[in-house]
Amino acid sequence: MRSLRRFRCLRAGPVLICLVSVLHGLDPNRRTSQYTRQQWGAESELPAGPIHAIAQSSDGYLWIGTDKGLVRFDGIHFHSVPLGQPAPTPNAPVLGLTTDDLGNLVILSQGTGVLRYKNGRFENIETGVSAASQVTAMRKDGSGAVVLTDLVAGAIRLRNEKIEVLAPATQLTPVLSLAVAPDGKIWIGTLNGGLLSLLHGTVSKVETGLPYKKINCLLAVSDVELWVGTDTGVLRWNGSRFARFALPTSLGEPQVLTLMRDRDANVWIGTDRGLLRVNGGGISVSDEKKSLGSSAINALFEDREGNVWVGGARGLERIRDSAFVTHTTATGLPSEHNGPLFVDSYHRTWLAPVDGGLYMLAEGKVHSINVAGLNSDIIYSITGLDDGTIWIGRQRGGLTRLRYDQGVAHAQTYTKANGLAQNSVYSVHLGRDGTVWAGTLSGGASEFKNGRFVNHTTTNGLASNTVSSIAETLDGTTWFATSNGLTSFAKGQWKTYTARDGIPSENVNCLHTDSSGTLWIGTSAGLALFSAGHIQVPGEAYQSLHSEIFGVVEDKSGWLWIVTSNHVLRVQGQKLVSHSLDASDVRDYTLADGLLSAEGVKRSSSVTRDPSGKIWLSLGRGLSVVDPSHIPEASVPAIAHIETISADGKTSDLADHLRIAASPQRITVRYTGLSLAVPERVRFRYTLDGFERGWSEPVAEREAVYTNLAPGPYRFRVVASNSDGLWNGPEAAFPFEVEPMWWQTWSFRVAMLLLGGFAILAFYRGRLHQQARQLSLRFEERLAERTRIAQDLHDTLLQGVLSASMQLHVANDQLSVNSPAKPIVGRVLDLMGQVVDDGRNTLRGLRSSGDAGDLEQQFSKVPHDLSTQGTVDFRVMVEGQVRPLHPLIHDEVYRIGREALANAFRHSGATGIEVELEYANHQLRVLVRDNGCGIDPQVLRAGRDGHWGLSGMRERAERVGAGLKLWSRLAGGTEVEISVPGQVAYRHHTSSHGLRWLRRLNRRTEDKNAQNGRDGIQT
Repeated sequence: MRSLRRFRCLRAGPVLICLVSVLHGLDPNRRTSQYTRQQWGAESELPAGPIHAIAQSSDGYLWIGTDKGLVRFDGIHFHSVPLGQPAPTPNAPVLGLTTDDLGNLVILSQGTGVLRYKNGRFENIETGVSAASQVTAMRKDGSGAVVLTDLVAGAIRLRNEKIEVLAPATQLTPVLSLAVAPDGKIWIGTLNGGLLSLLHGTVSKVETGLPYKKINCLLAVSDVELWVGTDTGVLRWNGSRFARFALPTSLGEPQVLTLMRDRDANVWIGTDRGLLRVNGGGISVSDEKKSLGSSAINALFEDREGNVWVGGARGLERIRDSAFVTHTTATGLPSEHNGPLFVDSYHRTWLAPVDGGLYMLAEGKVHSINVAGLNSDIIYSITGLDDGTIWIGRQRGGLTRLRYDQGVAHAQTYTKANGLAQNSVYSVHLGRDGTVWAGTLSGGASEFKNGRFVNHTTTNGLASNTVSSIAETLDGTTWFATSNGLTSFAKGQWKTYTARDGIPSENVNCLHTDSSGTLWIGTSAGLALFSAGHIQVPGEAYQSLHSEIFGVVEDKSGWLWIVTSNHVLRVQGQKLVSHSLDASDVRDYTLADGLLSAEGVKRSSSVTRDPSGKIWLSLGRGLSVVDPSHIPEASVPAIAHIETISADGKTSDLADHLRIAASPQRITVRYTGLSLAVPERVRFRYTLDGFERGWSEPVAEREAVYTNLAPGPYRFRVVASNSDGLWNGPEAAFPFEVEPMWWQTWSFRVAMLLLGGFAILAFYRGRLHQQARQLSLRFEERLAERTRIAQDLHDTLLQGVLSASMQLHVANDQLSVNSPAKPIVGRVLDLMGQVVDDGRNTLRGLRSSGDAGDLEQQFSKVPHDLSTQGTVDFRVMVEGQVRPLHPLIHDEVYRIGREALANAFRHSGATGIEVELEYANHQLRVLVRDNGCGIDPQVLRAGRDGHWGLSGMRERAERVGAGLKLWSRLAGGTEVEISVPGQVAYRHHTSSHGLRWLRRLNRRTEDKNAQNGRDGIQT
């Protein structure tokens, strides 16, 4: 059973008893606290029965001692923890809880004695006198040590897991309660022996004025101040005497069962009739009948986040100091639905309900303002001056100036008859020069100065005649929020900004200028700002900033309070401007923070800051106020824990190295984050190292599920945000390993990999040899075909041409010298001689393949074959061990080199020509260089018209996959370099790459032959 309740208020004689502090909450000059309460009773997971003790261990868990045993609580789920060995009864009643100086949980159990819960195990604490401990009370001292009283051992101290005897049992009577003062004095409350003190081993009895012998509980506030809880009320010891502390008469004389002092110096008193809080403002009382029933309050505890936990006969309750104090009709307001707000320099709060009327809140009292018809009109906007003058924009009554002096209100109203643009004034702004601006619903804006109105409409430059808000920036520019854009007015000039200028929406609701001069713009589609001459829109870092904005105001620390259609946000303004906003710079407040609603109100001034710095907000329900100076800058981090890991429904112990059985179908990791203030707001990010590369998106779920994880090591990591939404806590991590099946082991994989590798290698080598043999046969066939073609050309075409030439020589000899045909026949003979020479050269090329190892000899014969004349210094040089080449490679390389030499001998005019052959392991390289006249760059790029030498060299190189580089400079010589990879060029160097090259070369040849066949060329 969970619910949120507030403490009720009642009067007891002259003392105001109110934990919600209704009237104090309406006084802006007093700091008040408003608490939210949440209870867990019989309908929750909490075991039924009384709660006797509450503590929090260093890992963040809340521990609850009940009649049904020990319970652990993470804010969401209760988990019963059976008392393990040496406890005889797993669910024995737990009467006391605390933690020692090492952070271990110390448990006082009925019939078991004192146990220590350490590293997930229970162990007995021996008091040093007997095996059966009979501890009746325990309390932690200022150093973290635990002080205990034992019926046999006496008063002892547990420090560093060692026992120190402070006083023998003979000096004590049965003890019910303990308290330790700051100076180390131990106060001892007994069952029937009154109050004792223990200091430096000496036990003393306090006799002065103590009317009771039974002391239920003690609270040492200082060295001299002690609170004593008895069966009939509370006594206070001031170091010299006791005085009864006056409790509300409505409670009578309650039995006081527990006392606690929190970090804010509030003293909490748990009685059999309810819960009380005492501070400088008086006594506050809670009616427990509405929360935990008519039950006694047995246990009080303050956790590390400042929450107060209350344990009673019927359940558990958490009391949390909320950030906001929210006022409604129950606390004196005329309505829960309010509109505009303003707090003047006299700390009077002016408010207007949405259904009409104007009210003033001053000194805790609400006053209705009934002058000038304000009580019967709807108020749209309120603002004021430092002298207490209030300006009011009304739905029907125009613009009203109001002064409130000594309980009397004086009003003066301006309407359309006085020059106002319209009587429906939606927004009012007071300029720094004394100008009063009134924005109307449909009549534009009116400027009131020196007793007269000047009206401005769309004809003057306003974007719309509906003006919802007005603001002024530091440079004197006046800004108007309208339903059709944002308009500025400065030095008589108007300018309008629309969606084309970057505004999220042209329907602008509110404006606010911060201390740095930035203009904040709230629109129906989100927040924008105007700075440095242009409009900016915050990024997508926080989605709520892109919903409808109803109000923006800056507090004294530079934070922006932003109210949207469904959120109340606190945002770091400067980081929002610089687009460096992170999670710690945004806080989203909800009902758990003391709000009754997070919905904004569409009014011009529904959010405001008073002179003391408090922020006031009109929301969908209630009027809320918050003091930003009391919001702690540091937020207690959440502590993430990994609780269980289960595989296919079987939960495993979180051992040091968890091994999960092979082939799990589903692995579930359950985790939690310990932030007990508002645990529902805790979010989680997690990742699984070895499976995921990054963190998950923030989630509320407290478990992660993985399916079909492969064998191997993994490490699950999780981090939690706290109740404030900050990711400032440490991460929790746990490694585990999924075992492999036998066929997934590395030894099996390696064996199969090696076996498969050998099989592939054997197949590959066999296939390689087979294809190499087939390709060699095809090469031989091609060479034989070339030889046959050369023979046929020699025996047919060339012989025929020679025969014709001989016949023509005979005919020429028979012609007379003066015959006109003589010159013609001579020219024909010369032409036929050239044809015969070209044919012989072609036949020589077709039959020149020979042995692949004779490139040096073949290049050496080129000058002779070309019948060169002159004194050209020609050399052929060889580097490396000569290796046999593949016939086709040899042939193509020779033809490219021969063409380069022919060009050098015929056209370069060189005096020196060199051929360099390099047989390297990785390549065959042929370099032809001369020192001649060089080649024109245009010819080098495109070739000479009608000559095919250079293009033929490039085609041959491309055909065999060789690299060809040509370098030339006019009067600087020419270099031609051919390079062929070694695995392709050398005959006994066949590799996978070489085989691929041979296949590619074969395909190219077949494709070219097919193309030639289509073109009618006989190969």
